[in-house]
Amino acid sequence: MIIVVGDLVTDVVAALDGAPAAGTDTGARIRFAGGGQGANTAAWLAAEGAPVTLVAAVGDDEPGRTRVAELAAAGVRCAVRAHSGTPTGTVIVLSHDGERTMINDRGAGLLLSPADIDAALAAAPGARHVHVSGYPLLDPASRGAGLRALAAAREHGLTTSVDAASAGPLRRAGAAFLGWVRAIDLVLANADEAAVLAGGTDPVAQARTLATVAVHAVVKRGPAGAVWAGPDGVHEAPGRPAHTVADPTGAGDAFAAGLLSAWLGGAEPREALDRAVALGTKAVGLLGARPPLEGRGSR
Repeated sequence: MIIVVGDLVTDVVAALDGAPAAGTDTGARIRFAGGGQGANTAAWLAAEGAPVTLVAAVGDDEPGRTRVAELAAAGVRCAVRAHSGTPTGTVIVLSHDGERTMINDRGAGLLLSPADIDAALAAAPGARHVHVSGYPLLDPASRGAGLRALAAAREHGLTTSVDAASAGPLRRAGAAFLGWVRAIDLVLANADEAAVLAGGTDPVAQARTLATVAVHAVVKRGPAGAVWAGPDGVHEAPGRPAHTVADPTGAGDAFAAGLLSAWLGGAEPREALDRAVALGTKAVGLLGARPPLEGRGSR
């Protein structure tokens, strides 16, 4: 069992026909769907056939109930607390030309608490790994829950990983983030996040620097592939061409799920990277951040 700690929100995804034009209309395909980095990773893990529990917080409202039902249908066990008086979070995603901009209201996600972590672990005696989305760590309101997840994992003898989440909040957190993730088993960062945390632009050097903080580090390079650094050296995997680029939203979350399912299943770093790249490439061909339900448990 993998425990994932993070947000569960509604994504409003707008795949734009062109660059946004101020003061007038821009055509788009618009879709309402489940989102949140933690929830997306959990959904992709379930699609890979991994037993997974999501620990999150939503509002006691229709969007929250719908988001939980979607994940349950995808095979995710939901340790999700519903809070009255606070709405389920919403993220507006503007997707254009292979890039996306996110406008984020975490809503009830800010109410995630250390007690939620302890309750989820108590209910999952078979857990072996805790994966924490960076968003709970990066916001002071939910930071206690993120830190408790890492501390509780150590207390229970579980391995740990953290996805750095977003370059903007990382810049505001500064060097404190590296202290929060020090000595975890695996940290993941995309190119922008790695530049904030490790400096420079060389992904190999960035991965090596981050591997002095965590035991292992992975730098996600989008269509250029990925780099892994750890005690056994550096491993690189090339990118894979995407037949269609519909929406990059959730590609990094799919990458994380592919990496974790393979690595925790005993794969060597290069094999785990290859699986991660394959799943991330699959995700960019989909509108929205989640795998289709009919793909659950299949490769």
